[in-house]
Parts: sequence; C-alpha cells; structure tokens
Amino acid sequence: MWLLDKMLRAMVREGQLRVLDHDGSEYRYGDLAADPVTIRFTDKGAALHVARDPRVGAGEAYMDGRLVVEPPHDIRDMVLLVMKNANRGRGSISAPNPVKRGIDWAFAKADQINLRPKASSNVTHHYDLTRQFYELFLDEDRQYTMAYFTDPANSLERAQLDKKALIAAKLRLEPGKCQGMRLLDIGCGWGGLGLYLHRHFGIEVLGVSLAPDQVRFANERAEQAGVADRVKFQLIDYRDVSGPFDRITSVGMIEHVGAPHLREYFATTHSLLADDGIMLTHTIGRTNGPGTTDKWTRKYIFPGGYIPALSELVSACEKTGWEIGDVEVLRYHYAHTLAEWYRRTTLHQAEITALYDARLFRMWQFYLAGAEQSFRHGSMVNFHIQSVKRRSALPMTRDYIAAEAARLSALDAAPEWHLERKAAE
Repeated sequence: MWLLDKMLRAMVREGQLRVLDHDGSEYRYGDLAADPVTIRFTDKGAALHVARDPRVGAGEAYMDGRLVVEPPHDIRDMVLLVMKNANRGRGSISAPNPVKRGIDWAFAKADQINLRPKASSNVTHHYDLTRQFYELFLDEDRQYTMAYFTDPANSLERAQLDKKALIAAKLRLEPGKCQGMRLLDIGCGWGGLGLYLHRHFGIEVLGVSLAPDQVRFANERAEQAGVADRVKFQLIDYRDVSGPFDRITSVGMIEHVGAPHLREYFATTHSLLADDGIMLTHTIGRTNGPGTTDKWTRKYIFPGGYIPALSELVSACEKTGWEIGDVEVLRYHYAHTLAEWYRRTTLHQAEITALYDARLFRMWQFYLAGAEQSFRHGSMVNFHIQSVKRRSALPMTRDYIAAEAARLSALDAAPEWHLERKAAE
C-alpha cells in the first residue's frame, strides 16, 4: 500500500478519498471535512496492482472484484473524484516507470494501424455484443454517439433527436428537393440516422459498417418501415464503397480509423463526394494535441481506437483537397450522455449480469464512468467538421444551421409526428 499511498497523498486535494486495505488499515486523502468516497481492497496484492499502472490496474481491480466501492457511493463517484484531482495537475496516475511508459506509447502507436482485417475484428470486438445489451442503456433509436443537450434537463431521447436535427441541418438538405440525391453514412450503427434523414427528406441512403449485427438490424428496420428500396445498409469497409454521393455523414466512426489512416480516410471520402456535395464528420476529439489511447481502453473496449486532435483532422483535410466550411466544438454534451448511459446500465445490473457476467457489467461501468470524466474534467470534446469541395456549396453565413435544426426539432416534438413515426415502424 506504500506506493499507492504516496501517489494519492500527492494527488488528492479536493473531496475526500478513504481507502481500506485488505487487512483493515485505513487511509484518508484530501479534504477530511468532505463526504468520503470509500474504496476497499479485498486481497493483499490489489493496492500494488493499482499502483504499478493506475490507468490499467484500477479498472482491472474493479472488474475482478479486488477493488470495491462502499455504498452509498459507486465506481462513478470514485472515478470522477480521482480524475478531477489528477486532471488539475496535482498529481499523476501514470505508470511510475518511464521505461514502461515508453513501451506503452510504442504499443499504442502500433495499435492504431488498422488494415482491413484488423479494422473488421476491432469493430466486431465492441459492437457485436447482443442487441439486448445495447437496448438496456441506449435511447429508443439506439444512438451510440453523443446526444445534443440544448437543455441539460432534457431526456436522452430528446437530446438524441436534437443531435440528428443538428447533423441534418449541417448537411444543407431541403425538403422536397432531395429527389435523386444519395447519402453515404459511414459507420451507420443501427441505422437510426439514415432512416431519420430519409424520413425527413426522402434522400436515398447507403449505410456501411463492419459490425454484422448492426447491419442486419438496420436492414430489418428499413424493411419494417417499408423503405428498404431507398435505405440500404451493407457490411463493407468504407474504403471499398463506390460513389459518387451528394452527402456523406460520419458519426462516431473516425475514432476507429487510427491516426496513420486519417489522410487515407479524408482522401477516400473526398473521392466519393460529388463536386457540389457536403460532408459532416462528427467525432470525439482531444483538446491538448495528439496523444495515445490508454492501455485499458485499447485492451478491453476499443482495440485500434484513437481520439484525434483537431490539428490532426485539419491537417489531413488540407492535404487531401478538402475545404473546411465550418467547425463546431461541442463540450459537455457527451458528459451528460455518458452519465445517462451509466445510470441506465446500473439500473439493469441483473439483466446484464445474466446476459454475460458480473465482470463485464463492472467493466462497462468503469468504461462509461471513465469516459464521462474525460468530458467533464479532462481533455475530451466533440468536433463537428463540415467539409466541401466547393465553398459555393454553403451559404454566406451559418444562420441556416440553427434555423433548420430548430425546425426539425419542433417537428419531432409534435405529437402527430410521433404517431406517424410509430405507425411507420
């Protein structure tokens, strides 16, 4: 416990963390007047396992039941407390050994090389968990990306509708004028965005993904809605798609590309877009420059994944012929989204444990809590990058975005629209 004790004493200043070692020894850190978050180690080696490599060890110890958070608090409270202190520069939670940090950096860079076979297996690792699992914590449309909270008090369902409205507005689609137009949705998920855009604008949609069950489910939804002739989903790498398309969307997909492939990604999409088209890239991004994906996330959640910096995205755009029409930084929206996903996941502990086991349930809790803290206290935000080949494809000002997003959001809020949608589904 001596090594972890040394690290926590240097780091924790705000709030109070109380640690009970396996032998009953008690340690307190931070503001002793604050309500303590209490964790307990259940075996002799657990504290050392965490101290040797905190970013990996804490997650593994919690997953394996070696680190327990005592009620009334839970792992989210612990993660938010510890990382709030760590991210304010009062300490470090990196592995203390510089050689080990260097090796991890090298492995992290190598992990980002996502050739076709590896890209497919990486996506399957995360997204081919059962349909029932994702239904337990996502909204009714299965949007597995940041929701857009125009009001933090809004429901997840409302915020996800508003996210789709914002994306649609930035695509500059006009009702009644999309006949014959084609849209490519890269990383289409369970098909919700493609179906939404077709429903509102009548545009023809091709969604592509490397997750087999997502594609199956999305096509089932298109069949049920009676639009399978106009909205199609394929199990194919975006690099193998043939164009042209009038619009391209990429929502929560570029995080799987890897930094070495960003230029390839933007070159490919540039070749797929019509000359007067518009592409909207929605991605998690880092605000503090290029970096690496932490080892725990690479190992357990997103192998091959990488959150790009804006500098990396813009550089790749500039080198592949794109002109950037608009960039928006969306700051706290994903924190609210992840907090709600965490709440719903925890409510369904029994069902998730029955589907898989207690270890996966705890892994998912740790993943969601860690992601939330990155948006609340860390360096993660979301970027919207609107890119074009010709600047004339966009109006002089960006006023049209807010106006169209508001129109679509109001339409989705109308009771008669919900009845019409449910009838179609």
